[in-house]
Amino acid sequence: MITGKYINKFYIKYFWYFFFGVLFLIAIDILQLLIPEVVGKMIDGVKDNSLFDNDIIWKYLLELVIVALSLLIGRFAWRFLFFGASTRIGADLRSDLFNHSLNLSNQFYKEHKIGGLMALYTNDLDVITDSFGDGFIFLVDAVFLGILSFVKMIIVNWILALISLIPLTIMLISTLILSKLLEQKFKEKQEAYDSLSDFTEENFTGIHVIKAFVKEQIEVREFQKANKNNFDKEIAHVRLSTLLNIVLDGFIMLILAIMIGLGSYYVVSGKEFFGEVFTVGRMFEFVGYFDTLIWPFFAIAMLLRIRAQAKASYKRIEEFLDSKVDIVDNETEELDNINGKIEFKHLSFKYPDADTDILNDISFTINPGEAVGIIGKTGSGKTTLVDLLLRVYNLNENQLFIDDKDIMHIPFKTIRDNIGYVIQDNFIFSDTIENNIAFAYNDVDNKKVVEAARLADLDGNISDFQNKYKTVLGERGVTLSGGQKQRLSIARAIIKDPKILILDDSMSAVDTKTEDDILNNLRKVRAGKTTIMIAHRISTVSTLDKIIVLDEGRVSGIGTHEYLIKNNEIYRELNHLQELEKEVNGGDYNE
Repeated sequence: MITGKYINKFYIKYFWYFFFGVLFLIAIDILQLLIPEVVGKMIDGVKDNSLFDNDIIWKYLLELVIVALSLLIGRFAWRFLFFGASTRIGADLRSDLFNHSLNLSNQFYKEHKIGGLMALYTNDLDVITDSFGDGFIFLVDAVFLGILSFVKMIIVNWILALISLIPLTIMLISTLILSKLLEQKFKEKQEAYDSLSDFTEENFTGIHVIKAFVKEQIEVREFQKANKNNFDKEIAHVRLSTLLNIVLDGFIMLILAIMIGLGSYYVVSGKEFFGEVFTVGRMFEFVGYFDTLIWPFFAIAMLLRIRAQAKASYKRIEEFLDSKVDIVDNETEELDNINGKIEFKHLSFKYPDADTDILNDISFTINPGEAVGIIGKTGSGKTTLVDLLLRVYNLNENQLFIDDKDIMHIPFKTIRDNIGYVIQDNFIFSDTIENNIAFAYNDVDNKKVVEAARLADLDGNISDFQNKYKTVLGERGVTLSGGQKQRLSIARAIIKDPKILILDDSMSAVDTKTEDDILNNLRKVRAGKTTIMIAHRISTVSTLDKIIVLDEGRVSGIGTHEYLIKNNEIYRELNHLQELEKEVNGGDYNE
């Protein structure tokens, strides 16, 4: 059991689960303490030859059967309640983690590896879930069963009961010391697992690159290092856990030896305790109570261990949930309808972890309905420029406007609902082609899906698949070619029919004929709507209303293709180089 600002609410939410679980567990603890008493009486009866009366035999047997059946029902009940609550808490906390994950900015995921974050959803979350299920059981048993057992021991033989406290106290102190060390070892183990998870996830993602450069053996050796580190930390944790168990077992054996030795002496001497002679049956009863008391002490040790582990895991989860959500709405003004006007006013921008600006004093206007191209050399800031339109980063006020309203005062949901964005790294989900295209909607007419695919010049390719639009794609669209991925992403944006459409180098993997077909289709369906195309190919943007040339984060020129050929040296140079490459490649330019 642990506490914290992100989990305290679950104690209230699932209060009745815990309340009735505790009641059932206490009832079970009381019932199981009847067994040593009944068995002790049966042993004394056999010794005195007084138990051969059938009525007495059946009386004791009936009591044991009733107790056994009650234990069966009660143990099912508290398991259902405690573990049911812990499972629900795990599901709720996992939802909290996922919801927070979606709200975090792009910058957060640049700074944190996915493998380490996934460990929060698996190992750490499982440990915390166990602390609610097993933790409650250990706590209740440690308190109630421990006290009840010890009171029964005192009633049977107070001397033996007090003597047993000495090694039990030493055992508890040893457990506390070892548990502190165990918490540190568990933290180290989790960190080693994070590193191993990060390494594995990165290798699986980049498996094509590894194979292309024949680096399999090198990666295997690196994996072995990470695996060895994880193994060493795991073994260190297991060794300490084993040492803790050995210490507990040793003390228990010592106490049992003392109990049996002194108990035998009291039986032979016929000593009385609270007016009753200490018989063989009473000694068996005492040992039965002591045997029951062992579990609460084990429960204390296990509670301390699971709590130490849960605290370490919760700290990691708390740090994640404490991660600041950078992109939030503040003093927003809702727009009833976005027309598509975009205006940059002396905008400068640098990434949160950067020292220098990547965009410098950017100023230009895109009017509603215009088709605008953005072109420039690699690293000139093209993608960064359009990323800002989706409010994935915070800006200074009065630098970027949509329909004459500061983007920092427009709800980012409104902005993103009205923008269709085809990102440079085309991400495809492991789902059907149909669902990938219709991703923006929960339910959409199949005819619209087919039409969007046709406009993206993808319908013919989809017809070649056995299951057509119901074809399930592999992870990240591995079953598609680069050009097919790009066209599927374009179809996913087209079906949204947004007020503003942004295509970030979205036709680099298709041939010029396919590019021309897609551009012609876009001219028809995007008439009167703002469209922005980032490209390296001059052919992609040459027929657009205007072209913006970026160079090292600054606007180098704005105008039509013909104007820039005459008046912009950078654009003219790009065009010349691509014309030469087109001649070398036999009439086709390749990215």
